[in-house]
Amino acid sequence: MAPYVSESPRGALLSSKFVSSLILIFMFLDKVSASNSTNTNYETYLNCLSNHSLDHSSQIPIYLPNTSSYNSILNSSIENLRFSSPKTPKPHLIITPLNESQVQTVVICSTKHKFQIRTLSGGHDYEGLSYTSNQTPPFVMLDLINFQSINVDVEGETAWVQAGATLGLLYYKIMEKSPVHGFPAGVCTTVGVGGHFSGGGYGFLMRKYGLSADNIVDAWIVNTKGEILDRESMGEDLFWAIRGGGAASFGVVLSWKIKLVQVPPKVTVFRITKTSEQGAIPLLHKWQYITDKLPKDIIIQVALVRINLTTLAFFQSMFLGSKEQLIQIMQERFPELGLKLEDCIETSWVRSTLYFDSLPFNGSLSILLDREPKPKTNIKAKSDFVKTPILITGLREIWRRFDEVDNPAMVMFPYGGRMAEILESEIPFPHREGNIYQISYSVSWNGGVEESVKNIGWMRRLYEYMTPYVSKLPRDSYSNYRDLDLGQNRIDGSSSYKEAKVWGVKYFKSNFDRLVKVKSKVDPDNFFSNEQSIPTLP
Repeated sequence: MAPYVSESPRGALLSSKFVSSLILIFMFLDKVSASNSTNTNYETYLNCLSNHSLDHSSQIPIYLPNTSSYNSILNSSIENLRFSSPKTPKPHLIITPLNESQVQTVVICSTKHKFQIRTLSGGHDYEGLSYTSNQTPPFVMLDLINFQSINVDVEGETAWVQAGATLGLLYYKIMEKSPVHGFPAGVCTTVGVGGHFSGGGYGFLMRKYGLSADNIVDAWIVNTKGEILDRESMGEDLFWAIRGGGAASFGVVLSWKIKLVQVPPKVTVFRITKTSEQGAIPLLHKWQYITDKLPKDIIIQVALVRINLTTLAFFQSMFLGSKEQLIQIMQERFPELGLKLEDCIETSWVRSTLYFDSLPFNGSLSILLDREPKPKTNIKAKSDFVKTPILITGLREIWRRFDEVDNPAMVMFPYGGRMAEILESEIPFPHREGNIYQISYSVSWNGGVEESVKNIGWMRRLYEYMTPYVSKLPRDSYSNYRDLDLGQNRIDGSSSYKEAKVWGVKYFKSNFDRLVKVKSKVDPDNFFSNEQSIPTLP
């Protein structure tokens, strides 16, 4: 089955400001800063894009910094307002290719004229690596906003998904074809599949079916030569690397072929909220001892948040079965939570994705097509993995520290089930057997420098406090929750093999060296690079 469908993926999903601004800009080149320290010849680069195009039926949409379209596209791409300040390095060009051949042209000309590429699918990366850069070469933002086609094959239980599609769009397209199929991926429906799949991909189906990356069976990627490779032509080493090792280190993924999974016509969800006065901390302590040992069909996530000056614990769950069956399991395994039949909601799997993303639950499913995220804010995030239950005294101290800032969050995602059955070396994502749960820490704020210093400082102190309670040697982290605090790069943002290994083993453990070998083979000149990309061998 061909991974691309013929109709335009933009359709009604994009606002008119994008549609009306699809023009190739060659004018006003003299207004581009002549004092740029790189002395890059923009006109030569732009001419390359025009003259070497493999598709002469349409021009490649390119936006220069001195145009209003540039600012509107960039601002819509920046999900973390920490990287929206005037001092943040901006792309020298924004390119929004219309088809795969135009991506090939961009890669060919960028390698020839030494323009670095930052590929954006949804823009949700915590460190803004898809739209900013601290590295030396000039960089272009390759925005895959036009790559949203999805072709679902229910009979074969697969789908081809272009890298610029969102998770919400994927869920909607699956729902259109089948009420009893789904895909294990994240709860934030505006996340782009390109980065989500290539780093792993968590979701409420992971205890049953594993990660998104565990369920990828093919892909199309543009390599440094501008060639489009599928699984057969790229080889198993590269195919292994891009499923959990971060595809941006190896090329530009155009499309993923995924394996759909079966879900019942009805699933059961619940969300129970507890304060400290209602015994939230003892409940969380008990949760640690049972959460990874529950049947695969049930997952119970816990989120600690602070709302209106009150810290709350949300116990939220999805069960692939009826509410009566769920009640029986909870009474046997976790009676302390006090789950009642009226707490449970039976619904379709696709509506459960609305439920966990805090979207209107019983409204139109067309909300899944919305690419615009919730109100943007400043965010700093980190991650950890827990192998031994945290002492109740430690949980109380975490709770106390939540009083120090306005909008902290700590989400605990349970392991066990299918996640414990897959070998660490199966794909680059190594965090498998032995983990009870994974922690995602985040703090958000509005305001300027003082608020940033306060909140980032708080996050780093909490992370330091957690050291005795989490994985060690290495202290593991999840690569999709990028954290530039984990390793010190050079002033220009680049990293050698030795420097990269500091954070690399935290993300990938022993798989890091295999990723380096693949990188050295397929991209020996380290063209596809960012502040935490896989390095080449010395």
